[in-house]
Amino acid sequence: MTRQLAFDLPAQEAWRREDFFVSPTNALALATVEDWRNWPGGKLVLIGPPGSGKTHLAHLMAEATGGRLISATALPGADLPTLAASGAVAVEDGKAIAGNRAAEEALFHLHNMLLPAGRLLVTAAAAVRDWGLGLPDLHSRLAAAPVARLDLPDDALLSAVLVKLFADRQVAVPPHLIPWLVARMERSLAAAREIVAEIDARALAEGKPIGRSIAEAVLDRRQNG
Repeated sequence: MTRQLAFDLPAQEAWRREDFFVSPTNALALATVEDWRNWPGGKLVLIGPPGSGKTHLAHLMAEATGGRLISATALPGADLPTLAASGAVAVEDGKAIAGNRAAEEALFHLHNMLLPAGRLLVTAAAAVRDWGLGLPDLHSRLAAAPVARLDLPDDALLSAVLVKLFADRQVAVPPHLIPWLVARMERSLAAAREIVAEIDARALAEGKPIGRSIAEAVLDRRQNG
């Protein structure tokens, strides 16, 4: 029964502005995204490692502009005129379409439909020059866009995000557990998400409260396979 509970109580993602924790590693990127009215050419490329907050900022941009959010890989099957009619689109994981001619052409057409009057945000883990795009016109247009960068989290941000992730799962943890985890885990928000999910699932499966012993077992498994 306790194992089934792990499926009955899914984490609830929170994409509100107040749920985005600001630190020196993301403050400039946040300010740039929120200043969407003044993006040169109406576009921005947002770069950062996995789990650094790109999706959260993309949601904030879509909410602020009344626009739409879509994965880059979903563009070939999308209604591009309807997307463009929203006036603003956040496209996630632009690098994923490199070599996919249909997706590259779809993003190229969306770019031209939206701009310069609308707004286009494209997220990725690397700079446009490293995507390997096969469509020169798309590459030149995206390479000309201003860039905002998210860095790996510092201790303060990692701590705040761990607290948020546990709260999203409606789970209370001992206060000392957060600094203990921060000192030992990978410095990645993606890792934080995975670790919280594993700790929660393990605690539910074993019918135990979350504490250091469960957290230590999860980290040992991740480090030693």
